[in-house]
Amino acid sequence: RRARAAGNRRLSYRYRPLVPRILELNGADMKIIARLASTLVLIVFATACIADEASSDEADLMVLLGWFLVEVDKAETHDAFWADDLVYTSSDGTRFGKAEIMGGFNESEEPGGPVTNYVAEDVDIRVYGKTAVVAFKLRATRSDHSAVQFYLNTGTFLKRSDTWQAVAWQATKMPPAE
Repeated sequence: RRARAAGNRRLSYRYRPLVPRILELNGADMKIIARLASTLVLIVFATACIADEASSDEADLMVLLGWFLVEVDKAETHDAFWADDLVYTSSDGTRFGKAEIMGGFNESEEPGGPVTNYVAEDVDIRVYGKTAVVAFKLRATRSDHSAVQFYLNTGTFLKRSDTWQAVAWQATKMPPAE
């Protein structure tokens, strides 16, 4: 009998691994365990949904920022990007709101001059539910390459009616690199 292949060998009862005895639980204990298990499943599912929503919000904010920087010369873009209750602190230290930004589009500018192109670098987006902070380095380059300037920007966004808008903005001009 010992010559049988190991896979065909039957072990006697005394050599079988010990199988833990099933605890004798009453109905109330089983209900508690069932509730705990279902609560755990819900927590795991909710956490996954929240993480997925946060990453979706991060992607939405990244697209919004990119769109804003490409379409920055249009009043419609600013109207959609900035909240009506915006507090904007510019790189020169002046503070104003959305009305002043929108009023700047009514001023006539001479067309045909060099255009400034904007690119966001080192973007850091942090979502806190319906609030988000977006920090990045802004590279402003003139189309004739006559000037390149860098700014550190931090924007606070609120999600209202499923739409992200900036409610606070801080721009700091970086000194030229030596």
